[in-house]
Amino acid sequence: MTAVPQSATRRRHRRRHHGTHLFLTTMAVMWLVPLLWTLYTALRPKEATDRYGYWSLRGPLNLDNFAAAWEQSGMARYFVNSAIIVVPAVLLTLVLASMMAFAVSRFTWRFNLTLLVMFTAGNMLPPQVLAAPLFEMFKRTPLPYSISASGSLLETYYAVIAVEVAFQTGFCTFVLSNYMKALPGELTEAALVDGAGVWRQYARIILPLCRPALAAVGTLEVIWLYNDFFWPLLFIHNGDRLPVTTAVNNLQGQFLQDYNLIAAGATLTVIPVLVVYLLLQRHFVAGLTLGASKG
Repeated sequence: MTAVPQSATRRRHRRRHHGTHLFLTTMAVMWLVPLLWTLYTALRPKEATDRYGYWSLRGPLNLDNFAAAWEQSGMARYFVNSAIIVVPAVLLTLVLASMMAFAVSRFTWRFNLTLLVMFTAGNMLPPQVLAAPLFEMFKRTPLPYSISASGSLLETYYAVIAVEVAFQTGFCTFVLSNYMKALPGELTEAALVDGAGVWRQYARIILPLCRPALAAVGTLEVIWLYNDFFWPLLFIHNGDRLPVTTAVNNLQGQFLQDYNLIAAGATLTVIPVLVVYLLLQRHFVAGLTLGASKG
């Protein structure tokens, strides 16, 4: 039997992946071109755009649009509002989802699979279907006027946080339960023999091993909740309490649109999620690639 040279095998392997590399390169360019052009538009003065056109590469570049967007939109206040919503919502989602995932993945009980399917199926329901019922329910839920100016759950961060947690817990439970199922069952069995209760197994054994998965899911949740525009706009009508996704809307004029200024404001809103991704990048990539070499 004739042996195939290793060099020929490598060449065949490279040719096999040419199509994949071409597809990935094309998709990367399609994603990057709009982002880079938005950044370029934000750096151009409006006078240069009016003179040379939007598709021209002529004209000076500066940071004046960023300073103007920051001041005119009141973006500092909106960043704080987004943090008030996103931080507790993400933490609550991860805590509740990890508890639920631990229960359905590490223990066998009667409604184990049924409950997991219900949590997952909840994500299939369009949010717009529940908009009117949730609005009426929160409107009729009384709160002291010292907490809410409306005397109900409306106009409060609690309403937005509650809905975000409810909608995102199902997805996180599904992802974390699949990861926990891949952990060896001997870990919890040995802990049980040593006298560790359920809470100790969850907090001291399983949860530390789920750090990559929690980082990956947490990064996605920060991005999704930070970019959410629908629920805050539905439940909060006070402009001082709206998140940063609405700050760009303040840059739109009634009779004239300064698209360079709007591009600068949109670029500024990306910075927090970009920082979060860069900080958790190593854990995020590890969480996405777990189990890729198994099977």
